[in-house]
Amino acid sequence: MRYAILSDIHGNLEALRAVLHDCAGRTDAVLCLGDTVGYGADPLACVELVAEQARATVGGNHEYAVAGRLGMTWFNRYARVAAEWTQQQLDEDHRAYLGALPLITELGDATLVHASPAQPDEWDYLVTAEDGFAAFASFATRWCFVGHSHVPGAWSLGSAGPEHHPGAVRLQSERGRRYIVNVGSVGQPRDRDPRAAYAIWDVEAGWLEIERVAYDVSTARHKIVEAGLPRFLADRLTAGS
Repeated sequence: MRYAILSDIHGNLEALRAVLHDCAGRTDAVLCLGDTVGYGADPLACVELVAEQARATVGGNHEYAVAGRLGMTWFNRYARVAAEWTQQQLDEDHRAYLGALPLITELGDATLVHASPAQPDEWDYLVTAEDGFAAFASFATRWCFVGHSHVPGAWSLGSAGPEHHPGAVRLQSERGRRYIVNVGSVGQPRDRDPRAAYAIWDVEAGWLEIERVAYDVSTARHKIVEAGLPRFLADRLTAGS
């Protein structure tokens, strides 16, 4: 069984379609780690496409904000403008669907969560080595997949000691080790690589790899500007920041 693991799509339909095209025929099912909406100009299309394609989805802070379960004051001014605009693009049924998404779930030997498995409703970021190592006590499965920071990376713990692998990763699991993997962002990468990021996880073979996919950034940027959203949200797509 191979899963494509997506996170932080953020209303970027061009990036989402490119990733789904890339993983078609290479994977058996899709998992989504939240923040399908926010920042980008196609929240409705992204929500419906993920709902159609994903075997399991958890909610992120942007879903919860749009659904009224998280105060807008949590966001910076760009994110708040985008969240308020996104609310207006979705009807009551779509907002209710997003608000009903669980914050954390287990699928086989994996835990899925948008932010940290430790108090997922606090929306903590796993970025540093210490951030990741501290989170292992909060889940029981062998694997934990996260997003939220928009930066790929991995942490592992085992008898040989802790390991932290920032950046693009390919992991081959080892007996006795447990793993946390940040799969990066489909729709708004922040690691200076503008290509969409997602992960392929082969359950039986025990490996995981971060994939990068080029997409039509120009169209995604144009849509953001045409929607009246902050130009900063369009420009950062080109820089991958």
